[in-house]
Amino acid sequence: MATTVTLEKCGHNVGYKGLDNCRFCPGSQCCVEGGPECIDSIIDMDVVCRRVSALGLDVTVTISKDAGRYLCDFTYYTSLYQSCGRSAFVHVPPLGKPYSAEQLGRALQAIIEEMLDVLEHSEDKINCQHEH
Repeated sequence: MATTVTLEKCGHNVGYKGLDNCRFCPGSQCCVEGGPECIDSIIDMDVVCRRVSALGLDVTVTISKDAGRYLCDFTYYTSLYQSCGRSAFVHVPPLGKPYSAEQLGRALQAIIEEMLDVLEHSEDKINCQHEH
């Protein structure tokens, strides 16, 4: 359970062993058979984290390289794969634990604005190396 607003840097393809709510787990234990082990977002999450933290929004923003090998990581990896890295995933703590809806809303707005700014300046770095 997230206790900070957490920006995920990458998604992982293998290691899925837990059943989801419908009691499904891919037999191959991976998202995309033959896909790369890890896909990084082209959005520089370190830069986004620094910029948002500097705004003094009274919300702690952190970075993660592991979304958990469950539905979050599976969804993020699949999105990264389909978009050639043009995707983002943000873990948010439950309301009131410790942040209010207003605090989370301001933080998420700032995160999205910074991600869009970073993405706008990263367009030339997109290099999709797999076929869909």
